[in-house]
Amino acid sequence: IKLFPAEANPPKVLKALRAVLPKDFPVLPVGGITPDNIREYWDAGADGLGLGSALYKPGDSPAKVAQSAADFRFALHALPKKSVTT
Repeated sequence: IKLFPAEANPPKVLKALRAVLPKDFPVLPVGGITPDNIREYWDAGADGLGLGSALYKPGDSPAKVAQSAADFRFALHALPKKSVTT
């Protein structure tokens, strides 16, 4: 399920949804995800994350987009791995 906009559904909402949804039901917060809040959504039970204007806005310079991408990459690589169950 796409949890949009994430900024209107903070991690505590995601955590509450996780309590009632089937464990294998993927939830992906989108809209308002930043390098600073990725970990909070991940810890609350996100299975993935959608990025948009926090990564690129029309008119951004290539250097700004590259820095945004590097910031997201750093934040993503810092997340703990989740075990995959089938």
